[in-house]
Amino acid sequence: MPAKQRSFAQTLNAVAWSFIGLRRRRDFDEDVGALNPFYVIAGGVLGCALFIALLLGAVRLAVA
Repeated sequence: MPAKQRSFAQTLNAVAWSFIGLRRRRDFDEDVGALNPFYVIAGGVLGCALFIALLLGAVRLAVA
């Protein structure tokens, strides 16, 4: 039985947990067939942009 496709919000949640490294193996195994690859890429790009923005903000605070 094929896994039900995850929504964009559910994909963002999976990507966010993966960014911090706290993804359970069981959840990862369930998501492998259910996540839309385009959503994963979009979530990764958004997460990376947010991370860079936070780093830039921290640097600006430190040097100000």
